[in-house]
Amino acid sequence: MSAILIFMAGIAGIIIWWMAGQRLTSKPWLEAGPAGDAPEMQGSPATAAKVGLGIFLAVVGALFTLLISAYLTRLSGSDWWSIPIPRLLWVNTAALAASSVALQWAKTEACLDRSQMLNTALAVAFALAVLFLAGQVLAWRQLVSAGYVLADNPSNSFFYMITGLHGLHILGGLFVLGRTAIRARISPVLARVRLSVDLCAIYWHFMLVVWLILFALFAGWANSFVDLCRQLVS
Repeated sequence: MSAILIFMAGIAGIIIWWMAGQRLTSKPWLEAGPAGDAPEMQGSPATAAKVGLGIFLAVVGALFTLLISAYLTRLSGSDWWSIPIPRLLWVNTAALAASSVALQWAKTEACLDRSQMLNTALAVAFALAVLFLAGQVLAWRQLVSAGYVLADNPSNSFFYMITGLHGLHILGGLFVLGRTAIRARISPVLARVRLSVDLCAIYWHFMLVVWLILFALFAGWANSFVDLCRQLVS
C-alpha cells in the first residue's frame, strides 16, 4: 500500500508541475498592471482544453494506479508465476520514447511556425507510435506461442490486461494525432493547430511515463522499490 501511495503522490506531483508550467495555478488577482494587460490570464479555449486534459490524465493515472495496486497485491500469491519479458519490449519502449521526443520536436516547430518541419515531426511521431502498437501485438503473439496464454496464471492475465489497456490509450491518442497531422497539412495558419500539437505532446509524455513504470513493474525492477517503501513505512 505504501508503494501505491508513493506512486499516486508521484502522479499528483507530475500533474501539479504541469499545471504550474501552464500558469493554471497562478493568482490573477495578484498580478500587477492594469486589467486587460494579461490576456493569457483570462478564460480561453486553450486553458479550458489543458485543464480538461489534466483532469483526464488524473483519471487515467488513478486507473493504472488501481491496476498496479491489484498487481502488487496478487504478486505474493502461491499460484503466481512471473511471465518472461520478451526482448521485443525493449524495442517497443524505445519506439514510444522516440515518438514522444518527435512530438516535443513538433511542438517546437509549431511555435516557430515552420510548417514543413512540423509535418515531418508529426509523421515521425505517428509512425513510431504505430510501430509501438505493432510491436506490442507481436510480443503478445510470441508469448502465446511460447505457451503463456491468458488463463494460464494470474501473472499472464495481468500482463495482457494492463498492456492491452495501455495500448488502447495509445490507439485513442493515435486517432487524435492523426487528425492533428491532417489539420497541420491543410491549414494555412499553424496557430490553429498549435494547441492540438501541444495537447498531443502532453498526452504522449504522460503515456510514456506510465509505460516506463509498467515496464519496470513487469521486469521485476519495481520489487526492490516496493520492499524499500515497506521498510521505510514500517
